[in-house]
Amino acid sequence: MQPPRYPRDMIGYGATPPDPKWPGGAKLAVQIVLNYEEGGENCVLHGDAASEAFLSEIVGAAQWPGQRHWNMESIYEYGSRAGFWRLHRLMKDLPITVYGVATALARSPDQVAAMQSAGWEIASHGLKWVEHKDMPEEEERAQIAEAIRLHTEVVGERPRGWYTGRCSENTARLVAEEGGFAYVADTYADDLPYWMHTGGRDQLIVPYTLDCNDMRFATPQGFNSGNQFYSYLKDSFDALYEEGEAGSPKMLSIGLHCRLIGRPGRVMALRRFLDYARSFSDVWFATRLQIAEHWSATHPPVQHPKPSQMDRSEFVATYGGVFEHSAWIAERAYDLELGPAHDTAGGLHNALTRMFRSATPDERLGVLTAHPDLAGKLAQAKRLTDESTSEQASAGLDALTDAERDAFTDVNQRYTQKFGFPFIIAVRDHDKTSILQAFERRIGQDRDTEFCEACRQVERIAEFRLRDLLPS
Repeated sequence: MQPPRYPRDMIGYGATPPDPKWPGGAKLAVQIVLNYEEGGENCVLHGDAASEAFLSEIVGAAQWPGQRHWNMESIYEYGSRAGFWRLHRLMKDLPITVYGVATALARSPDQVAAMQSAGWEIASHGLKWVEHKDMPEEEERAQIAEAIRLHTEVVGERPRGWYTGRCSENTARLVAEEGGFAYVADTYADDLPYWMHTGGRDQLIVPYTLDCNDMRFATPQGFNSGNQFYSYLKDSFDALYEEGEAGSPKMLSIGLHCRLIGRPGRVMALRRFLDYARSFSDVWFATRLQIAEHWSATHPPVQHPKPSQMDRSEFVATYGGVFEHSAWIAERAYDLELGPAHDTAGGLHNALTRMFRSATPDERLGVLTAHPDLAGKLAQAKRLTDESTSEQASAGLDALTDAERDAFTDVNQRYTQKFGFPFIIAVRDHDKTSILQAFERRIGQDRDTEFCEACRQVERIAEFRLRDLLPS
């Protein structure tokens, strides 16, 4: 039976994200999305069962089954009739990505022409702006195909980017399976693009945002004034720009909606932020497609071993020697709930050490006694494991003088006679002198204290060995 595997990636880039190497050495990439949903929302005129109830000025709106919601429709119409043009005038000289719902684009030919005249990227926002969580997989796959067909017909070229928004657990995989998208944006998991293997391919993910997003004008605990929106955008910009100055550039995503930020009482906050952000010479404004193409060229997908995806025999064969001659630790770790977080040196080290720590005292003693003496007879006879040979050589223990060898032989014998297991130390942390000093210090400890110390050193040795095998 397959042991439990956890599909969510809780580690990502970890403590050291990659340098995106933005063009021109930019400290920050700013990416602005304009969602064009007007005419693609739930409406009985569109064949839907009820009216729209999401992201409008109507607090607590509910769907009206089988009826047109005149007020709701007019709020969306404001976005296409007035809000879009106000935003177009403000941002026509910026590289903008439009998330265009295919049926909405088809109902707004003049707006599409204006997007194209401004050089904006028009990505797909699905066929209709509706909920997909309960949609059968085959129906969603068919809607993705129809969205691409209609988008291509209306715009003149197929979309290269995709964002559903109200997606299902199948969306990202289905879009990746389609095979024609430079990026998918249906995650909020990072400040940088990343690769995800899904749908049988390495799919680039360019994460989106729900916090730097004007949708919070229409949600509880959201923005209730333009000043709040401006302040939040500026703080986000400043935090990420500071990280860029410190050598770790990021991407700032901003989400806009024609019917929300396009209102006069809100648009000035956006204008103030754009003026502020454009005052920095080392900020790269880009479409999502430009970011995706840059990332694909600069950071193509890299394959590395994924312990969580191995079968038992491969897992044990690969990691069974991390704890010296103690493959049972790997065998037990394989049965844990492993996932992407365990495909790194630190993650797998945690899984293996859990099994070592939960073992019986006799089992742990067996691990200790499996270790060779430092610079002992096995080393001289060249009968160490490859890992131990390399580790002892790193501290110069393979090139001892006669006096040094006699000193190691003496302390090895005294130590083993007292404790019943060999002296163990992570030699990569030391040189010959500090190893001998540790010998003299630790030989004076009681057995329980030294047993615990030896176990800690075993774990440290395993950590070094895993760093040789997996990304950190």
